Amino acid sequence: MNNITNLTERHRSSRIGWLRASVLGANDGILSTGSLIVGVASAHAAHSNILIAGVASLVAGAMSMAAGEYVSVSSQADTENADLDLERSELNSNFLGEKKELAQIYVERGLDPSFAAQVAEQLMARDALGAHARDELGVFTEIRANPIQAALASAASFSLGAALPLILVFISPSDKLVWIVTFSSLLFLALLGAVAARAGGANVLKGATRVVFWGALAMGITAVIGHLSGTVL
Repeated sequence: MNNITNLTERHRSSRIGWLRASVLGANDGILSTGSLIVGVASAHAAHSNILIAGVASLVAGAMSMAAGEYVSVSSQADTENADLDLERSELNSNFLGEKKELAQIYVERGLDPSFAAQVAEQLMARDALGAHARDELGVFTEIRANPIQAALASAASFSLGAALPLILVFISPSDKLVWIVTFSSLLFLALLGAVAARAGGANVLKGATRVVFWGALAMGITAVIGHLSGTVL
């Protein structure tokens, strides 16, 4: 029994913020830069032009991902803060009513009304705002939005992801560049999907298959458009 009570459960919810931004950034880095390289190469561009396009994709993409994540997560954080300010005001003006409201939430979740009232009483005595943030608003400290963290994680992971197909441009012969970048990028995406699924406690095969499917579709369409453009122009 002592061994059971001493066990510590390992939950992954605290990883949501940085994991989401990192996976999204790396996935976009590999996919967008790899697809751009394949598209430009399919248009029969010179090797130097392909390289320039890849570098431009890395820099512009990293900055775009950072700005996008910062703005998006900042908006989420602003909404959370506004809700917390409103809840704080309601607690100051109508503490008893807020206690009844919290108790009713617990009743709706299955607790007996008298027990729900006791739970609400004790939780609010310790941290009234925290209790309402968790159980009324669904705002948890462990997974609250962090704009700076999301922006940095997204930019760094995008750069790392984009660097992988870009490196292949340096070492691949021009006549095999499209195929090498395509299959290598899909392999990178599969590994990323598997690692992300493993870190999040999800099915590894499903995570890898999902990103490979959409990656192959995106790169295939880009290659076709690039080829057609090169033929016409």
